[in-house]
Amino acid sequence: MDGKKRSDIHPGALVDIVLKKDQPTGRLTRGRVKRILTNSPTHPHGIKVMLEDGQVGRVQFIAEAP
Repeated sequence: MDGKKRSDIHPGALVDIVLKKDQPTGRLTRGRVKRILTNSPTHPHGIKVMLEDGQVGRVQFIAEAP
């Protein structure tokens, strides 16, 4: 499942995000969602989240729902 719909993402979900510094390469970082930072219901580049380790990026894939 891609990360373009806010309703699909919940705190505790295991997701793959692309960090701002990795946008040119598309390198993914895996982690669990701590907070959802995007307020709109959808975003074409992925919903922005903060992971439990403090990293911030846009969700590309939802690996596991909470």
